[in-house]
This record gives sequence, C-alpha cells and structure tokens, in this order.
Amino acid sequence: MFGYRIKKQYRTKVRLSCLGCLTFIVVIISSICRCTCSSCSSDKSQEKDSIYEASNRKHLNDTLTNAMSSQPELHAMDSIMQRYLKRWEIHGAQLAISRHDSLLYARGFGYADKDRQIPMEPSYIMRMASVSKLVTATGIMKLRDMGKIRLSDKVFGPKGILNDTFYVNSIRDKRYFDITVEQLLRHKAGFTNYAGDAIFSTRYIMQQNHLTTPPDHRTLLRIVLRRHLGYTPGTAQRYCNIGYTLLSLIIEKRTGMSYENFMQRHVLYPAGCYDFHIAGNYLKDRRPNETVYYMHSSSVPVPEFNNSGRMVVRCYGENDITTALGAGAWVASAAELCRLVASIDGDRIVPDVISPQAVKLMTQEMPDHQFSLGWNFTPRNRPWIRTGSLVGTSALVLRYPDGECWVFITNTSTWKGHKFSQDTMALFEKLRKRFGSKMPKRNMFIN
Repeated sequence: MFGYRIKKQYRTKVRLSCLGCLTFIVVIISSICRCTCSSCSSDKSQEKDSIYEASNRKHLNDTLTNAMSSQPELHAMDSIMQRYLKRWEIHGAQLAISRHDSLLYARGFGYADKDRQIPMEPSYIMRMASVSKLVTATGIMKLRDMGKIRLSDKVFGPKGILNDTFYVNSIRDKRYFDITVEQLLRHKAGFTNYAGDAIFSTRYIMQQNHLTTPPDHRTLLRIVLRRHLGYTPGTAQRYCNIGYTLLSLIIEKRTGMSYENFMQRHVLYPAGCYDFHIAGNYLKDRRPNETVYYMHSSSVPVPEFNNSGRMVVRCYGENDITTALGAGAWVASAAELCRLVASIDGDRIVPDVISPQAVKLMTQEMPDHQFSLGWNFTPRNRPWIRTGSLVGTSALVLRYPDGECWVFITNTSTWKGHKFSQDTMALFEKLRKRFGSKMPKRNMFIN
C-alpha cells in the first residue's frame, strides 16, 4: 500500500512535470508565432509605408518644365539640338544632364504628340528600349546584396533557380544546365538570334508552334529551351534579348513578386524614380503622360505580332514589347533615368541603391570588348555607355569619367539604327566642350 502511494505520488509528479514542460513549449511556440507575426506585420507595414511614400512624395516629373532649363547662355545649344533632330526626322526628344549627381538640365524638344501639336516637356515618359537592361541588372545586383542570389548560381537544372519540371523537361541540349546568372547578364549564355530573336518573333513562333494566342513567358521559354544553344555557355558572347527576359523571371522566382513590382519597390522608389513603368503595345495602352511614338518617313505597315493578319504601324503592334519585360519594356523620362544612374554610379551625392561592391562589379572594365553588367561598356577613362533602339524610340545613356551624365530619349525611330547613337555621342562630345562651363550650378533633383 505504501509502495502504491509512492508510485502514485511519483506518477503525479511526472504528470505535473510533463504538464509544465508542455506549458513551457506552448509559451515558447506562442512567443515565436507572435514574433513571426510581428515580423510579417512589420514587413507589410514597411511595404505599405514605401507605397504610401511613393504615392505622396513629390515626384521629379511633376516638378520639371522646359522653362526651368531655358537659360540664355544655353539657347545656342538648344538650337543645335533642334536642328539635329530635324535633320534626323525626330519628332520629339528629351535631354537630361547631371554632374556629380546633381541635375543641371532637363529639356524636351519637338513634340510629344505631333498631330495635336503638344510640345515635348521633360515630364513626359518614353520607351527606353534596351536601356531597360540597365534597370534589370540593377535589380539582380540588389538581389545579390539581399543574399537572395549569386552571380555564379545556375539557372536551369535540379540545382538551378528555374528548376521547374515545366522548363527542365523541355531541355534537349544539356549545356543549358551550365548557364549562370552572370552569363545571362554578359550575353554569354549560349543564346543567339540565328533562329530569330525569340522576344520579338512572336508571330513566327505562333505559326511554327500552331498557337492561337501569343505565348506567355512560360510557354515562350519552353519553346526556346527546345532549341540547341548556339555555343557553349561562357565561350563567346552574342547580344540577345532572351537572356534579360530570363533575368526578369529569375527576379520573380526569387522574390515571389512580379518583376515590375519588385523593381519599383526595391530599386526605383528608393532611387527617387517614381514614374518608371512597363510599356504597353498599343496607342490605347499609353499612360497619361506618355508620348506618342512615330516611325521614320520610309517606314511601311507590317503584320501585327499576334498573327491576327492585320497590318499595323510598326511602333504600335509589330512587337510584343510588354512581354520583353527587363529586356526592353520600361518607359521613363530622361530626367528620372538620369536619377537612376545617379543611384548606381558610386558617386556619394545621391546615395546608391546597391552596395559599393555591386557598383564595382557592374562598372569594371572588361577585356576584349566584352559586355559589362547591364551597361554596354564601362571603360576606365571613357564614358560608360548604354544604348537602346526599338521601333518608335532610341535611347542613350553616357556617364563620363568627370561625373557628368547625359541621357537622351526620342519618340521616333531612325533609319540608321545604332549609327544614330554613334552620331549622337559625337555631337554630345562637342556640346560638352562648348557648353559644359555654361551649365547652371544647381540641383533640380532636390524638390
């Protein structure tokens, strides 16, 4: 009996002990949950704050007018620009100039809408074509800074970022499994335009694959992955848009956000760029402050990209620009693009949105005329260059060793393509020498 009482007491103590442990565990789990919820709530709160700040802060494009850059000492330069654009049959353009991250000049030339005789102002936004790749590369470097990606990460395969069986099962050329993020950034991933640029060959892809609607990103990528690579990744370089569209999808995969939303919230808004958007394909899709686009006089109508059989003006329907994403779909003003460059150039006046190491990686000089990360080229003692050309627009970014940055965007295609950029670079060199000392000492970035 006595032994029974001892055993009973022992069992009671054990139960109480177990109950205490259980209570302790419950308390701990509750605390963790509260902390996690608090963290989630904090993250959501910060995100809401970021969106609120973006919607309520005075935007650069809301502050700029042509009158602000109409300086008597620069009238001669304005006249040279107007004559230059007339010679090239450019209906409208913007030029923005900064020095050591201070915006000195932002002006529109010609018309934002020629038919309605609406003058171009620095507040209008335009397609920037392949200058979009500079935006995308910055997003990748931001992910690198956040610890969400490495440049050496594989893109495809079981250990790759895009490891979905949907993609992997389409791969026939095993060299795809060797492609890295950095190779995509440098156009060294093995892609070529031998079978046509996949991003801007929608109509042909629909015909070849018997599609009734334009392919979405997943379908387009699966079709591309069935092809053999043009060369072994890392052994050569070929400029190709598909690589930067893939980088856009990588950003989405790593963040769980749309490409546009991630770029706006984590790169563009922190840089003070609140009027960057993914472009639409048609005139009806343009934003309230977006210009109208034009083709040069020798241009003729072409079949619509969606295989409808309709003939369209090339800048409004030849290409599925929206689907290009980070390869060429951004619209912005020259002034805000200047602001973005100020946020990724290593100059200390405007804080950079990426780390100093990331800036260094993006701008290091590459041997043998190899592409930089996002930029075309970043030579040490010459201007960093980023060009863009697309139906309805040309864009040019030049960041000089002396800290000056010239950003130029047009709303009209030219008949010379990249030669137009070369001629424009030569013109800007002359304008810099003649008018550089006459630029006003101010900073229009400051509202």
